[in-house]
Amino acid sequence: MSSETVPIKQSQTPLSHHSVLFASSGKRNFVASLLLVIITLLLYNRATQLAFVNYDDPQYVSENPHVRAGLSWATVKWSLTSIEQANWHPLTWISHALDCQLFRLNPAGHHFTSVLLHAANVVLVFLLLAWSTRRTKASFLVAALFALHPLNVESVAWVAERKNVLSTLFLLLTIAAYGWYALKPGLQRYVAFAGMLACGLAAKPMLVTAPFALLLLDYWPLGRIEKWSMPPDRLGIQQWPITRLVLEKLPLLLFSAASSVITVRAQRTTGALGVLTVPLVDRLKNAVYSYALYLWKAVWPTHLTLFYPYVGRSLPVWKVTAAGLVLAAISFVVWKMRGRGYLVTGWLWFLGTLVPVIGIVQVGSQSMADRYAYVPLIGFFVMVIWTAADFAEKNDTKLVLWAIPAACLVAMSLISYRQIQYWRDSLTVWGHATEVTEHNYLAENNMGQALVQLHRVEDAYPFFVRAANDDPNDPFARLNIGSYLKMHGREDAAITQYRLALQLASEPNVRSVAYSNLGTVYFDRGDYAESRLNYEDALRLNANEASAWQGLALLCQKQGDLENAIAYFSRAVALQPTGENYLDLARALYQANRRDEAVAALEKAVENEPDLLKIDTPAQSQPPR
Repeated sequence: MSSETVPIKQSQTPLSHHSVLFASSGKRNFVASLLLVIITLLLYNRATQLAFVNYDDPQYVSENPHVRAGLSWATVKWSLTSIEQANWHPLTWISHALDCQLFRLNPAGHHFTSVLLHAANVVLVFLLLAWSTRRTKASFLVAALFALHPLNVESVAWVAERKNVLSTLFLLLTIAAYGWYALKPGLQRYVAFAGMLACGLAAKPMLVTAPFALLLLDYWPLGRIEKWSMPPDRLGIQQWPITRLVLEKLPLLLFSAASSVITVRAQRTTGALGVLTVPLVDRLKNAVYSYALYLWKAVWPTHLTLFYPYVGRSLPVWKVTAAGLVLAAISFVVWKMRGRGYLVTGWLWFLGTLVPVIGIVQVGSQSMADRYAYVPLIGFFVMVIWTAADFAEKNDTKLVLWAIPAACLVAMSLISYRQIQYWRDSLTVWGHATEVTEHNYLAENNMGQALVQLHRVEDAYPFFVRAANDDPNDPFARLNIGSYLKMHGREDAAITQYRLALQLASEPNVRSVAYSNLGTVYFDRGDYAESRLNYEDALRLNANEASAWQGLALLCQKQGDLENAIAYFSRAVALQPTGENYLDLARALYQANRRDEAVAALEKAVENEPDLLKIDTPAQSQPPR
């Protein structure tokens, strides 16, 4: 009896091609997933106490009229055609609009959504690795590193980076659907993972390298490449020639190409593309150095900040050479040990998924960004943990597999916990940035603007001056200095600064602000014709510049054109529903003898700013921006 083969009942059959993807080791994986969610939520619990910051958050949420309106068909239509913020990412806009629908402008709700998305990504990283490799312990450690690493704090704690955690969710769902397809290729399964990738690209175009990433997964851990990789018998996945697998990815490359074209056009239109202004040699130097710096910060995550000033022009040759040697040495080791597929896939995943944001095509003025490492570091974590796991198994020691990683996770958690504190508000974000970086003109500018919002204008001015000294070509510093000078009655000097900002700025939105501020100076001088011309120039560049509509409304009100004044005030209120804007609208409505509407507008003003009527603020004054 003992020598006979016992038939296996249907309920005991191993995973087949039609099995649920994550059905293996169900209880163990469930417990591990639950633990990962708990540690993620515990770490990021204080994120719900964070405020919006004054960098991108206003444009993405707090001052974006389309998003503030909540989720509606009008918002969906706008999101599908908008290239605001130099990107086409409709799913990101819809995500923010849904948050506004649920939480209005309470930042706690917006932060909580990002934390939940991060927790979902952590669980998916674990389940995907556990399913494809059957190495639950190592998969858990990789996911835990991903959950707790300080480099990922920026992606989770910054509301405007919703696009990062959201696009990663769709990338991981793409991989899950791709694994389902690899078990039994077919049109329906292909459409499923292709659709997920399309959603990911509609959340953030950084996923343009995803087709190549899937090809890496064919090598390891899926083992789909005939004669190149060892087929994992445990999965029952059929191998195919490399040519077939490449052809399989061509439709996905069309998605990536379309996303790239749209993104480049959006960035050219908004003036965000810096490829023509930064020499290629500087971009290459910065790219090599940034690759090495991402690795260093993955191992030793200190001096993390929201903005790293561009260093490509000033990088010493020795730093670039040292960084290149490090990358070459790791690549050599990976090649020599290519029999360990996780090293090849992990290293090329890290290098490849960073390509869109490494600075070869320079977008923005940063040299690198913590948020860019969110997806690439998964590959690096796999390399480190799998190497440690192999060493532990070979030497029969649990110290390497559990004790050392556990100590690292505790250390990472403590650093991340502290890093989250720096996101408490704009002052703490930029105060930390000025401490850990040098010549950080953007941090100086935004620190000054945060002080202005607290009515500490005199404290803000030195920051604006330092920003202009750090980068004489920065138009924002000129706008801020000009506004300070105007507020102190130095109108000629303010006009000089605004016109200098116009010369320096390429982005239409920035030029629009400069024209609007010029319009305000000429309005105060009584030169209404010149004031109108500047306001109209501002609106030609950006029809959503609320201050220009406000200025035109004040101009019409001054000239007795109450009908247009009310129309323009209403447009300004729709774009920027502040208490002051509602108060100006109420005044115009009262002058037009529309008393009931005036009372309603006044109630809105007090609702937005309860102490507004206690402050004697000239209606036409504007803070530095």
